[in-house]
Amino acid sequence: MFFVQTLSVLALFFCACRATQSKGIVSLDSLTFDKVLSKFKVSIVKFDVSYPYGEKHEEFVKLGSAYQSVEDLLVAEVPVKDYGEKDNEDLAIRYGVSKKDFPMVKLFVNGQSEPYAYNDEDFNQEKLQKFVVKHSKEILYIGLPGTLEKFDGLASEFAKEKSAEKRKDILLQAEKLWDGSEGKQKQKSAEVYVKTMRKALEKGDEFFHTETVRINNVLKGSMTQEKKADLSVRLNILESFKVQHDEL
Repeated sequence: MFFVQTLSVLALFFCACRATQSKGIVSLDSLTFDKVLSKFKVSIVKFDVSYPYGEKHEEFVKLGSAYQSVEDLLVAEVPVKDYGEKDNEDLAIRYGVSKKDFPMVKLFVNGQSEPYAYNDEDFNQEKLQKFVVKHSKEILYIGLPGTLEKFDGLASEFAKEKSAEKRKDILLQAEKLWDGSEGKQKQKSAEVYVKTMRKALEKGDEFFHTETVRINNVLKGSMTQEKKADLSVRLNILESFKVQHDEL
């Protein structure tokens, strides 16, 4: 029975994948939606016209490519028709999506009765990734580019902790992890986590905000792609502190 069920799910994926030309994105319909989403801890779904195009669609395609190797995370789309047989209109109605909302992105997380809606006016890969990370971190680790899972855990503990002494203990753990980090990029990222904690101990939690503003202002200027990538990683690591801190 398990073998038959597995074949059925694979068949659903095969049919769904054939229905979309967007690499890394699964196309779902009224029949496959619940069956496929039930197999994943986290699913990000875009409700859109039958043949989507434009910048927003391209940004969503980039998201699919970025997450193609992440297990337990599904990137999908639901093509909705408002003519003919009105394919998948029932799904749109079910989740409160109308044509004027297209494209509308919803994040489905196991254990949550309702999906999270993406309402940011900036519809781009970076913001979509942060949206996924923010709402899925309790059930699935999905790091932003340049972030490290163990350090993200320490960042969460650090941001929630009010005691300066206990924060120093967390910093000590981070420093030890930094010493044991292998690989140039991991070492660079580890250094950013440690220095962020040191600055927060020195200047207080306001540092998370002021440093984010400072880096965003620097990014507006002219620089090499390598420098821009380094600053983007810093922002991603700051997000590991900022997101957790904002939820207190």
